[in-house]
Amino acid sequence: MDTWAKRISEPGILLADGAMGTMLFEAGLQFGDPPDGWNVEQPERIRRVHRAYLEAGSRIVLTNTFGSNRFRLALHRLEARVGDFNRAGAALAQAEVKASGRQALVAGDIGPTGSILEPVGELSFDEAVEGFAEQAAALIEGGVDLVWIETMADLEEVRAAIEGVRRASPTIPVAATMTFDTRGFTMMGVSPEKAVAAISGWGAVAVGGNCGNGPEEVIDVMTKMHAAAPSALLIAKANAGIPTMVDGRAVYRATPAAMAEYAGSAADAGARIVGACCGSTPDHVRAMADALVGRLADG
Repeated sequence: MDTWAKRISEPGILLADGAMGTMLFEAGLQFGDPPDGWNVEQPERIRRVHRAYLEAGSRIVLTNTFGSNRFRLALHRLEARVGDFNRAGAALAQAEVKASGRQALVAGDIGPTGSILEPVGELSFDEAVEGFAEQAAALIEGGVDLVWIETMADLEEVRAAIEGVRRASPTIPVAATMTFDTRGFTMMGVSPEKAVAAISGWGAVAVGGNCGNGPEEVIDVMTKMHAAAPSALLIAKANAGIPTMVDGRAVYRATPAAMAEYAGSAADAGARIVGACCGSTPDHVRAMADALVGRLADG
């Protein structure tokens, strides 16, 4: 799309947003409840999160649709609401960007199915493609500027997701990130070098690492990906530290200052898009924006 092409043609770092789930739990979402439902039940609370990240400096905001595929929603008997949740999530983010008056991109967030593909698991490749295509079509209908596939462990699932997006639209930009949380590899044994080669080869406009065990891990991923594919547009979106369990919930202890240091290091390692993942807040993103002053795409 022209919006993506324009933004990425500008020199400098694009700052993405931080965690959505962390913010929703703070706003009252109960553990075990699907956050996707808030796109239709609590739209102002979703807009408030997008607003806070935009005000903190984010120029890419992800929709509240990480788990809005038929497979995950089926766990809550909500698989019939795929279209509703994704269209609403996209529309809410676009409405907030428009209201902010800022030049920001809305990325339609697609997470994993939660199942393992055949032959190791029971989900077929074709079923995965169909599910991703359904979600992507609704996100595109809702008005996203690009589709953002994230937190993947299996390259075949990434391929299924990209193919699904392409069934919905042959032209919309697609970005994809994997989680390298198992001694520098994904849970399914994928290395950063293999990931950047494969995902770029499937036509993704940007590729990288997200979530995982904190900033140092993602910076190492950036270093390896940049060495393997110097021309690739890289995404770094690290968790706010290594989580610890407190009263049944994950607590992330990285301070805004620590995430600010990570932002600069990720950019130095080759990342062109820098954001944060689980445990992060607008305060973390604001500190990251301050750390990247003079290096951001919009100054």
